[in-house]
Amino acid sequence: MTDLTDRQQAILDFVAAQIEAQGLPPTLAEIAAAFGFNQTRGAHKHLLALEAKGHLTLLPGKARGIRLQGRNRIRSTKPALLLPVLGRVAAGAPIGADADIGRHLLLDRAMFFPTPDYLLRVKGDSMIDDGIFDGDLIAVHRTNVAENGQIVVARIDGEITVKRFKRSQDRITLLPRNPDYAPIVVAPDADFAIEGLYCGLVRSA
Repeated sequence: MTDLTDRQQAILDFVAAQIEAQGLPPTLAEIAAAFGFNQTRGAHKHLLALEAKGHLTLLPGKARGIRLQGRNRIRSTKPALLLPVLGRVAAGAPIGADADIGRHLLLDRAMFFPTPDYLLRVKGDSMIDDGIFDGDLIAVHRTNVAENGQIVVARIDGEITVKRFKRSQDRITLLPRNPDYAPIVVAPDADFAIEGLYCGLVRSA
């Protein structure tokens, strides 16, 4: 088979991951959205190239008419995660979270523990002593419970932040990992919730 371009390989990986995660191949619109194409014909052009190189077959007239061929059917069973990037989270003062899905990334499942559900872009430097820097993508496992010392994504009065969690007998405190920032003491009447646990990061993505 002919070697693939980087973009063709990424699209092939995306298709395989979608089949693994959802049991169905993606639509042209989903591929276009994931790779930033303005129109679905850009996605279709790459699929035609992959078909010509023998990596998949396109079924005319079907919305999800993509079938992997040969070794790619085996590749689709490998442990991989297709994670949505859901916006940003503050490593500093809490900022509003963008709930829109910007894109998806295909990542090795072995990079994370526990298994994450989504990614958030970090803005700020309050967690640098834990190796979390401005611009990093952090992987988040969706849960509403945490143990003392764990890094959590928390919501306070509608704002989202990432900090270390500390619960004492009478209060909850969110601890930064940068001496330039003060701890956040959660007020008793605050609208507070743990949104998830930090379980790894992706840099320069």
